[in-house]
Amino acid sequence: MPTPSMEDYLERIYLLIEEKGYARVSDIADALEVHPSSVTKMVQKLDTQEYLVYEKYRGLVLTAKGKKIGKRLVYRHELLEEFMRIIGVNESGIYHDVEGIEHHLSWDAIDRIGDLVQYFEENDNRVDELRQVQKKNDEMNQ
Repeated sequence: MPTPSMEDYLERIYLLIEEKGYARVSDIADALEVHPSSVTKMVQKLDTQEYLVYEKYRGLVLTAKGKKIGKRLVYRHELLEEFMRIIGVNESGIYHDVEGIEHHLSWDAIDRIGDLVQYFEENDNRVDELRQVQKKNDEMNQ
């Protein structure tokens, strides 16, 4: 299994390739706000572990294994963002919160969160009921 840092790179590389059709070291560095030399080291490590194929000066391509993991990591991130929205977390803090927890949850926990998101999405009344509970609790806490 990839480390949390490797996951961040795989997720970003997957997204860049989906968006632009390619992912250059400079694009990855900009997206993750790290130095290109750090990207090169990580990309070489990901190449060694067969998540991607990297050719210096020519770019990189995700392997089937890398694509599968990248897609799953993007799903995890998007699911957690949606979960945060449903439970009423302020939009401005969602990305930061998800970045803080996504690597610490098991895939079993992710699956259960997915079930909960589905439960709320299948019936808008459920979200409305949650908002009523939250409003009541907010009023009591003031």
